[in-house]
Amino acid sequence: MAIVEMLMPKMGESIIEGTVLTWLKKEGDTIEQDESVLEVATDKVDTEVPSTHAGVLKQILAKEGDVIAVGAPIAIIETEGEEKNTAPTSGSKIASKKEELIAEAPENTAAILAKEETPQSIDASDERFYSPLVQSIAKEEGISKAELAKVPGTGKDARVTKQDMLDYLKSRKAPAKETAAIPSISTPKVQVSVSGEDEIIEMDRMRKMIAQRMVESKRISAHVTSFVEADMTNIVLWRERHKLDYKAKFGESITYTPFFIEAVAKAIRDFPMINISVDGNRLIRKKDINVGMAVALPSGNLIVPIIRKADQLNLVGISKKVNELANLARNNKLNADHLAGGTYTVSNVGSFGNVMGTPIIPQPQVAIMAVGAIVKKPAVIETPTGDVIAIRHKMFLSHSYDHRVVDGSLGGKFVKRVSDYLEAFDINTPL
Repeated sequence: MAIVEMLMPKMGESIIEGTVLTWLKKEGDTIEQDESVLEVATDKVDTEVPSTHAGVLKQILAKEGDVIAVGAPIAIIETEGEEKNTAPTSGSKIASKKEELIAEAPENTAAILAKEETPQSIDASDERFYSPLVQSIAKEEGISKAELAKVPGTGKDARVTKQDMLDYLKSRKAPAKETAAIPSISTPKVQVSVSGEDEIIEMDRMRKMIAQRMVESKRISAHVTSFVEADMTNIVLWRERHKLDYKAKFGESITYTPFFIEAVAKAIRDFPMINISVDGNRLIRKKDINVGMAVALPSGNLIVPIIRKADQLNLVGISKKVNELANLARNNKLNADHLAGGTYTVSNVGSFGNVMGTPIIPQPQVAIMAVGAIVKKPAVIETPTGDVIAIRHKMFLSHSYDHRVVDGSLGGKFVKRVSDYLEAFDINTPL
């Protein structure tokens, strides 16, 4: 028999740790290779982790709620074969593994992670590691470094977990707010009247994360929205003409989303200063055009998987990626790699019957576009023999951008260019 360690897998760009949510197997269970063994949460997504080997789950090393570095052991599996490894990795090796991951991360990511961990060392007497989530809760609730050091931890090596923070906040009577360099906007504590007929629903983890990020984005970015109405008639007619042949040829449907993403990718090539992020007083212009698309999950929450290098794909290639990512999202099969690296986002509010919207920018991007419902409208059409009134398929584009770095000229020209590409679609394009 051989003993092998199951390690916390790498789950995406810049992710160096994950939180164990639930063990799907228990000690003594027989497991197959690639069978899901546990569910892990990162700051981007919850995902199931498959077993790397077939055998018996001999020992669980990471408890539910523990925050584990990528590459650290989480379980011991007994397999058939020669002895390979009998000694679990020591705590010092786990720490060094985390340091290696930080060093290997992109330059700006490594700096951020190092910056987050160093100040939160608390003091010389407090050697506990605090996860980014715990640090975020402490900052939001005004918990000082000295106070955080006194919070009892129930995680491995007395580590403070999210639940420990929530329990502490319930019993905390006199919070000592640290003086912030910049005044923050906090949610007002409003007394809510609840009757016996009202239902109290606890936010799930993803909804809490979405709420936090949306509020943070509104605090960070100066949101401005520009609107353009596009004539989608050529695209509507082309899709109606080819949708059955497309499904017969490729085995899946073609929606309007690939047309939107193709037009956005072309416009980004024309206006590369939309494809940026902000780092203090510096702008980082992205080389790759990675377009995110908002997808509704079965729970009702939204998630944004990424189509990488969208400008290098044709319409069919984009359509295949759109369908693949949408199916993974609806079946809760997305992992952190599917969500990382986005440089611009498209949200199809028209799928809900909305004609337009004012979307919130996903940080650290600087812009997002919402596409509305396509509706038939009478419109004046110029012809060689004069103007005529005809029924056309129209759609509003809503472009929200960060006015700190994107002026009205750039923001307005960009959304107009997207509209131009949509309207210029050749109805005779072959399938």
